[in-house]
Amino acid sequence: MEATSVTLSLARWADRFPDRTAVVDISEDRLYAPAETIHEDRVSYGALSAIADRTAERLATLGIGPGDTVCLVTRNRVATLGLFFACRRLGATLAPVSHLLTPASVERPFGVLEPEIVVAEAAQRDLVRSIPFDRSVTLAELSETDRAGVEVDDRRPGDAPLLALHGQSGRPVAGYASETLKRNCRTAVAAWGLAANDVVPLTTPLAAPDGLVRVALSVVYVGGTLLLDRAFDPGDAATAIAEEGATLLPGRATVLRDIAAETGFDAAADRLERAVCEAPVDDDVIETYRDRDVPVARAYGRLECPTALSEGFVGDTRVDESEGSPVGRPVPDCRARLVDDEGTVLEGAADGRLQLSGPVVADGYVNAAGTADEQRDEPTALERTGDDAGDRGWIADGWFDTGDRFRRDEAGTYYLR
Repeated sequence: MEATSVTLSLARWADRFPDRTAVVDISEDRLYAPAETIHEDRVSYGALSAIADRTAERLATLGIGPGDTVCLVTRNRVATLGLFFACRRLGATLAPVSHLLTPASVERPFGVLEPEIVVAEAAQRDLVRSIPFDRSVTLAELSETDRAGVEVDDRRPGDAPLLALHGQSGRPVAGYASETLKRNCRTAVAAWGLAANDVVPLTTPLAAPDGLVRVALSVVYVGGTLLLDRAFDPGDAATAIAEEGATLLPGRATVLRDIAAETGFDAAADRLERAVCEAPVDDDVIETYRDRDVPVARAYGRLECPTALSEGFVGDTRVDESEGSPVGRPVPDCRARLVDDEGTVLEGAADGRLQLSGPVVADGYVNAAGTADEQRDEPTALERTGDDAGDRGWIADGWFDTGDRFRRDEAGTYYLR
């Protein structure tokens, strides 16, 4: 029954398994708590759905409805998930804005988002002051807002994207429809065997595609348990993995390396069943986990496609590192091809620029009117030439051109150059 009942509908999970733990907030109870200490705060699926209901009613009181955009500036909090599902029920768009942006770069996503309201945690007040927008509320103020006498359900009214995510430098901004997000969640199920009995720590920001889409939403989608830390700390992560019995560790190479350096790593590794690491990653990181019988799958994704390529959990299988960093093959629902500098599609073993297509790719870039372009038109030059190399690439003619060079061998395995 579990395998056939996966859903992005939080209310359905709450109805079926109201007492199942959805999130364990492992954030430190005190701002300057010692390392390797965690403060548990369990949120069931029933409680998370109730949070979403109350948040939707309060947003409605503030005039938020179908087609409106809600920006959120915060560290990793349960409130982010509450706001996501509240926006889903109202037909609004949630646009998380990274708290890691600078006062100068935080203006960039707002140039196209044009939100109706900005919600922020009090700790980000200095960054919020730099936002060219004058209607904002803190999370505390939102929680104290009167609740409108409106009915909210788990439908998705309207045509606006459900989620808008920005690049590392603040641009471009990609829009995701509800169905596109569901497809991305199914990718985690098919590629890594994500299931309702999985316990998964979140090690990346919820404002990033590999944090919110690849991990958090996918875990909720299958009815699993998410371990949420307001700010990543490797000691706290290792402690939580061991104490909560985490089964899957997804993260970037620096995260896996830092956790492996902790004194509690052996206890954590004893609980883990597998790990997923964003490529590129050095082989010594992979071997550290494999030596403790934790298979690691390297994966590759971008803002416009949170997960595009992935290895399987292949244990001690070796690959030719001289080809580049191995990243496996296209995940389900993602098509990949290589093109040369003139755009000609390359067949067989080849070296070229990676392009992606399929239902897991973003529905387009959010334009100045705040709507997603269903035609996937090429974005402006400003959006293609961000200060961060991770922001390059563009969507055109139904394909996302990553701008990244890959090698594909005769077996169909891709290597990041």
